Amino acid sequence: MARTTLSGFPEWTPAGRIVEQQVLDHVRRTFELHGFAGIETRAVEPLEELMRKGETSKEVYVLRRLQEEGTSAESELGLHFDLTIPFARYVLDNAHHLAFPFKRYQIQKAWRGERPQAGRFREFTQADIDVVGQDTLPFVFEVEVAIVMAEALAGIPGVEVMMGVNNRKLSQGFYEAVGLTDVDGTLRIVDKLAKIGPAAVTELLEEELGATAAQASAALRLAGIRGTTASEVVAQVRELCATSEQLEEGLDELARLLDAASAAIPGRIQADLSIARGLDYYTGTVYEATIRGQESYGSVCAGGRYDSLVVDGRRTFPGVGLSLGISRLMSFVLGKGLASATRPVPTAVLVAVTDDAQRAESEEVARQLRSRGIATEVSPTASKFGRQIRYADRRSIPYVWFPESGEVKDIRSGEQVAAEPGGWTPPEADLRPRVVMGSEANE
Repeated sequence: MARTTLSGFPEWTPAGRIVEQQVLDHVRRTFELHGFAGIETRAVEPLEELMRKGETSKEVYVLRRLQEEGTSAESELGLHFDLTIPFARYVLDNAHHLAFPFKRYQIQKAWRGERPQAGRFREFTQADIDVVGQDTLPFVFEVEVAIVMAEALAGIPGVEVMMGVNNRKLSQGFYEAVGLTDVDGTLRIVDKLAKIGPAAVTELLEEELGATAAQASAALRLAGIRGTTASEVVAQVRELCATSEQLEEGLDELARLLDAASAAIPGRIQADLSIARGLDYYTGTVYEATIRGQESYGSVCAGGRYDSLVVDGRRTFPGVGLSLGISRLMSFVLGKGLASATRPVPTAVLVAVTDDAQRAESEEVARQLRSRGIATEVSPTASKFGRQIRYADRRSIPYVWFPESGEVKDIRSGEQVAAEPGGWTPPEADLRPRVVMGSEANE
């Protein structure tokens, strides 16, 4: 039978998986340090719910049994394509158990039936944070999620990720002030700026929305504003000579976010007024993060403030959140060789076996080492020590333990010393695989 190759389903090498796992550990630890509680939701949701965000049927994977007969409510299920819809449903289902504002993180796989390409997969891992309130949610959380995610992104090896922020109130207020009546349409078109360029955006604004040349030019001038400090961004917006109550509210919120970011994590968050986030449920701050110097790769993290995504008819649960594409980032880092692991296995020590009759002695040494947190294997055969050393070398295990002589050998340097399994510990650098930049792993 011919082997079937499936694209869009990433599978990393053991060394690549170590890098990914350490990234996941760092991200999880960062979220928890800021008080976000972890949850996990089911992989499937009713198709009706999945289609609420406007996904087309060709992008949703349907779940059914191979021998399914007839139709039922359960047959109309699909795999979730992001973690937002499952989280919205989770909040409604568990509102009576939750303390609001509810701060959650969620690291899970998702599935989307789009055409695989660089950094875009049909199966992928996301890491989301959201803060949801009941009826109200203070603006301070729009600042907090940006800083928390920026701290998480700062720990991604091999790349520098910059988070861009804008405020939908600012953009909407500006468009209205210059006479652009179809605000949602303008936002959707401006959101395409990075992909299609200013000329195409101007053409769409004029032809589809009936904007004048002056209005289209004003929209592009606003989208061109960048800055890491509140003062420079406010000054640039003022130069456009447009004002409205909504614009002023959005500009004030954006300035407050930039001031807080400059103090907490300088150089990692900047205003980028081209960010629109075309989905119409965003109502305040919007975020997009890209790899510095690789902006054409597209965003690796995005999100925003939403006031009515979660509603049950009686209560409204406003929120703000960000979604980090772990698989997308790892594809870039590993594909470019920007980071690697110092070894592809967790094992620090291989315990040699003198002969099969004494294997129990080797197993006891391994047990004592493991009890102190040292990853250890026992040689699978009682072959000549030279062969056992070569076995350890092929697996990149740095130390070989000889029970008969009570010695341990660093097979890289050749140094061999007397040791007791109840007291010896390898150097910190060898205790577990480390993530290093580029070719440093081979030095």
